[in-house]
Amino acid sequence: MAAGGRFFCTAGRGLEPFLAREVRARLGATEVDYVSGKVFFTADAEPSELKKIKSGERLFLLIKKHGPLPVSGNKGKMLHEIRSLVIQEPKDCLDVIATWKNLHGCEEKKDGVSQENPSPCKRKSEEEMNVVTKRQKTEQVREIVSEERQAGAGENGIVPDRKSGEEGQTETKASLEDSSKSSGENPVENEKHSFSFRVSCRCSGAIAKILTSQEIGRAIGIALMKQFRWRADLRNPDLEIFVHLNDIHSVVGIPLFRLPLANREYIKTAGLRSTIAWAMASLAEISAGDFVLDPMCGLGTILLEAATEWPEACYWGTDISDSQLEGADVNIKTAGLMDKIELLKASVKALPLPSESFDVVISDIPFGKKFKITKDVRFLPDILQEMERILRVGGTIVLLLSQDLRKRMDSITKSAEDKSPNAISDGAGETTAVETSSSDGNSSSVVKGVEEPFLGSKQMCFGSLVSDGIYEVSLGKTVAFIYKYRKISAAGN
Repeated sequence: MAAGGRFFCTAGRGLEPFLAREVRARLGATEVDYVSGKVFFTADAEPSELKKIKSGERLFLLIKKHGPLPVSGNKGKMLHEIRSLVIQEPKDCLDVIATWKNLHGCEEKKDGVSQENPSPCKRKSEEEMNVVTKRQKTEQVREIVSEERQAGAGENGIVPDRKSGEEGQTETKASLEDSSKSSGENPVENEKHSFSFRVSCRCSGAIAKILTSQEIGRAIGIALMKQFRWRADLRNPDLEIFVHLNDIHSVVGIPLFRLPLANREYIKTAGLRSTIAWAMASLAEISAGDFVLDPMCGLGTILLEAATEWPEACYWGTDISDSQLEGADVNIKTAGLMDKIELLKASVKALPLPSESFDVVISDIPFGKKFKITKDVRFLPDILQEMERILRVGGTIVLLLSQDLRKRMDSITKSAEDKSPNAISDGAGETTAVETSSSDGNSSSVVKGVEEPFLGSKQMCFGSLVSDGIYEVSLGKTVAFIYKYRKISAAGN
């Protein structure tokens, strides 16, 4: 039986609108809103459904969402505000934990195995665990610690500084265990009606200049131990409390799954970030029976994401690199999609394919360190022309471009417009810019939206291709742009 709850999911910069739209469509989510790096929503879904979210990074049950905490020079007052944030409404906190237990119970029944942390009523059985089980749990804890470090990069787009983030977090957890031993409580007695926990705290912006993660985590941990009589356990806790404080909001939640949603079991060798690949495929509006081509498929990530989500279409991938095609073939076999995706060695500048034979062309034009065409940026018009040739009228092209390639693309389309005496207008929009605040409090971040297209009177065009949207996204430290085009007439007309 599904268990409803209030959630938040982290997302890469620029993917928040995609994620908001996805949870509405996939989960029937309500009360959906987002800020930079996070999407909040309410849903009544089982873990198996929640795991299907494709454009998100990590999923949490929301305990508390609050505005930014007041910052002052009085550390004691600030720590009091932080403690109140977590324990001011204990019933709400316990209700969320009950939902968490319910969701984990659903997952245990479906998997047929117990979770890595036993329920509180069975903690006495831990004393009878054998050495092999203990070693397995130790490895799982190491994975969780490693995952939390990655989560910082997933939300903020950067890897947290070891001194202020990771070391501070470790000191906080160690201090919590010391406090639990000397708090005057009887851990053995408390085990009958409580369970163990750990606090993962990250803060940025003004509050980080006053308080460290160690101080915040310790204050929250001690407050939870006193309020609920829980016991701190860093290595094998029953649950984790995640706290994120910045200049935009204060968020407290519980991670729902051990691994990030962005980790795809069906991809053996990762290429493009899976969340970006899925977002591009979602823009292509793939329908049953469509012929879809990635003319620079690389390891096939875009094709894998598309074929997994929209399996009733036919997919083709071409690439000039033997090693990339070999890697793509391995990925396709791992995903069990051999009957859905065909691979072919060919140059994107001269595709051995009939004109107007595909409904969708979708591709990440390489601009990385290993594979890139940045030096051959002058060939971009030829590539576009070849894509236009093999695309059917009414078809869609979705491309991922670097900043350099974007500039070249804009100059190409501007040149095409200057040569055309008539501006194209059909009521569709070029792009939507949604102002949001970044996680460090700066309000200069612009997220390209997909919710409500801007009704423009003029669109950029290239031959028979008309722009249907430009979306800025983040690839870690790199900024990229998703361009969407529609073909409105036969090539050359």
